[in-house]
Amino acid sequence: MRHDDLLAEYERLKALAERLQTENAVLQQQIQTQKEDYEQRLAEALAQNEELRKQLFGPKADRLTPEQEEQLKQLNQDLQDEVQRPAPVSDQILENEDRASRRRRQRKRRPLPEHLETETVILEPEVTICPCCGKPLLKIGEEVSEELDMIPAKLIRRRTIRPKYACSCGEAGVQIASMPSRLIPQSRLGLGLGVHIVLTRFDDHLSYYRLEQQFRERHGILIPRQQMVQWVHPIAELLRPVYDKMWQHMLAGGYLQVDETPVGVMDPDVEGKAARGYLWFYAVPGGDVILDFHRSRGLFPVQQRLKDFIGTIQTDAYEVYQSLERKESRIERIGCLAHARRRFYAALKENLPDSVWFINQMRLLYKIEDHVRELDASERYAFRQQNAPVIWQSLKEKAAELKPKYLPQSTMGKAISYFIDEYDALTGYLRDARFQIDNNLVENAIRPTAVGRKRWLFIGHPAAGWRSAVIYSILVSCRRRGIDPEDYLTDVLRRLPEHKINQIDELLPANWKPPTS
Repeated sequence: MRHDDLLAEYERLKALAERLQTENAVLQQQIQTQKEDYEQRLAEALAQNEELRKQLFGPKADRLTPEQEEQLKQLNQDLQDEVQRPAPVSDQILENEDRASRRRRQRKRRPLPEHLETETVILEPEVTICPCCGKPLLKIGEEVSEELDMIPAKLIRRRTIRPKYACSCGEAGVQIASMPSRLIPQSRLGLGLGVHIVLTRFDDHLSYYRLEQQFRERHGILIPRQQMVQWVHPIAELLRPVYDKMWQHMLAGGYLQVDETPVGVMDPDVEGKAARGYLWFYAVPGGDVILDFHRSRGLFPVQQRLKDFIGTIQTDAYEVYQSLERKESRIERIGCLAHARRRFYAALKENLPDSVWFINQMRLLYKIEDHVRELDASERYAFRQQNAPVIWQSLKEKAAELKPKYLPQSTMGKAISYFIDEYDALTGYLRDARFQIDNNLVENAIRPTAVGRKRWLFIGHPAAGWRSAVIYSILVSCRRRGIDPEDYLTDVLRRLPEHKINQIDELLPANWKPPTS
């Protein structure tokens, strides 16, 4: 082989060796990365296995320091105090506990309410003449006993007869009374039945199938569920202006709590199973609630609903809300401490003592909120600024200190990461006295629909979503203001067919007054 050929072969082999060396280095780097990844996964799996082993075979709780034991004792006392407080209407669990506690304290029978219709039955004795002297017996007193009874609801047929009058001269024409406005024109649906169907379906959470069954078995009449669905549509249309006006007032306030919950949808395009939709909740603390149905849980529904909103929204850490804040400079977001606290409670259940300290500090923040609840805005703001920031700073420092101690995917690691990532949003409530420390009020508004999901399972059709949203918004807003939904719907639905649209404000739950007669 010639010298030139040998030199060329040498250069080729040298280049090949360098390329193989480079590829080997890359391969070694990939192997090292995969090894580290596998080691991390193995460590996390071993940690989870250890936590499970402790729960199955270990002691019920890790050993706590005396300081942690004292903090846990204070935490338990705080939970007992919460149980003793009057519960929200929608919180059935605390309501039952409070009722049981009252029964233990008071054994006396309570008198029946005076406003109930009273039916009096007088039972005279068989003997009213003295068997000894023959004189009439004198009344010397009486014994009164009461029972609570119920007259079952009944359906009636209301016939409206309008006589016609005319003169024999033939010049006066025909006189007949005008027909009063009806809930649904050209329909047999009466006001009382319409209100009953709406409340039974959306407040008592019975399905249309069960309603149809009740009408057939208890009243001997067939009202197909398809007919009831057709009746609910125009009722929701009547209530829509009230719903829209409520939303306009909520937008003007500049502060909304927002959340979402899934609901099943019987979509004809999805065969064999229920599709998934979402009810989006927008609430003013202590005020109205607006629901919005959409098939998506993405950015579009909330961005579209809040297109005219300027102000602050309070949400959990769901990425859609964070994306909305980045895209819309007119919207600021604050966080929810309840969501952060739940993660530390989860860690506490898995016997992680460090979580006790976090929960105890959050307990102090809630104590501040208990104190300022009845203060005016300026006093509330000043008291928060004086007492809360030092607690938040200690929480932040402790979280940063403990973060390297826990694996990122462990329960405590997730709780700490959530807290650190959300810290600025969580402390955002300190900027304004109107802001709440958490989103619990809007979550309470979700609970009625959660009960409904378990009973009627799904919304019948995607097109029915807006009807459910309108009616739920009215009912939840009434209950938040202590208004009986039956009284409200009976009065408002009677007035709406002829009510002027520019006077709709007087029918809002915030402004509505019960009729005097």
